[in-house]
Amino acid sequence: MEDSVMTWKPTKDPLSTATAWTGQDDTAVVLSEKRVLVAGGADAGGKALDKSAFYAVGTDEWTETLPLTQARRLHSMTLLKDDVVLVAGGISGAATFPSDGSKKAELYVPKDKKWVGTGEMKVGRWGHSAVVLSDGRVLVTGGRNRRSPQSHGALASAEIFKPGDGTWSDAAPMLDARSGHQSILLSNNLVLVIGGSTPVSGTADAALAYCELYDAVKNTWTATGSLAVPRTGHQAVELSDNTVLVVGGHSPGGPGDGTYNPFSLQSTELYTPGSGQWAAGPALPYGRSGHRAVALADKEALVAGGTDGATADIGYPNALRYKLVNGRPAWESAGQLAAGRFGFAAAAVDGKVVVIGGVTRSGPAAAEPGKDELTATAEVWSPA
Repeated sequence: MEDSVMTWKPTKDPLSTATAWTGQDDTAVVLSEKRVLVAGGADAGGKALDKSAFYAVGTDEWTETLPLTQARRLHSMTLLKDDVVLVAGGISGAATFPSDGSKKAELYVPKDKKWVGTGEMKVGRWGHSAVVLSDGRVLVTGGRNRRSPQSHGALASAEIFKPGDGTWSDAAPMLDARSGHQSILLSNNLVLVIGGSTPVSGTADAALAYCELYDAVKNTWTATGSLAVPRTGHQAVELSDNTVLVVGGHSPGGPGDGTYNPFSLQSTELYTPGSGQWAAGPALPYGRSGHRAVALADKEALVAGGTDGATADIGYPNALRYKLVNGRPAWESAGQLAAGRFGFAAAAVDGKVVVIGGVTRSGPAAAEPGKDELTATAEVWSPA
């Protein structure tokens, strides 16, 4: 792994509230005028928050906006046309088990500078994925909801939001129920759904290697190549050459079935839409979960933070840059965050990457049992 000079700089001011974003699609979105929006998330005790705020890259300033109409965590945030942002589902209220998924959705309307309610989803869900289709509609897939008073269940259902009239309609269900997966709209206008997990008991999950493709024109799902390793807590980004890079995660399975692995994964994989197959990418120097990955220009990506899936107790401070070195993909150091973190928000804007909030310590590493240690800080990466 090569080194190059990269810089991380804390923003002038932190967020007003230390916040964690631990879902796959609850991360920051980038609006026009180089503004980054975050909304919702969880406090140190796992309670859902209703706050939202903008970070302006040009002025290095945070501006708190009006709150969400409903506090929520493990929701989805999706950027629509004209800087409108759709927030859907999630868990509202305190951390409980099992948790009910919300059906409610809302929109950030720039001209009014506030959040307004829109049509409700047909199914309450959290830990789902959302992606904008080529025609501007939004596809929401999977997630979890209460299965019984003692358990959660993963969902195979999918639905589509139509921004024009704020309505939801059923889409064909996925081939496999899943949560914690990621969805990417490919250059061929098919949606690739990657990995995730499904509960197998009240306390255990099984990670998935299965991937599938959604055709919005035909409203059909078809199986595509499976990951070499089942994974959840991973990150997936589409690179500028239209390949998809999947990084890290962990692969919990049932003890005794030969698939159980408590540690985070070092492996990466690359998906080529033309072949529908995954190939091994360059391994990380060590495994990580709960990190964020964002695509850069020139077939590159930046990966920051994370933790180890076996303990999920201390946030990593380092970052890595995926790039081609002498024509071959490799990882190089991308500097070090001032605060190690996992379960945070991140976004790429104007060639820079902003990371926001997150968990610094959890579990036995945290000072107070039952409470995570969170950070309100944000940092910006710039290539030197």
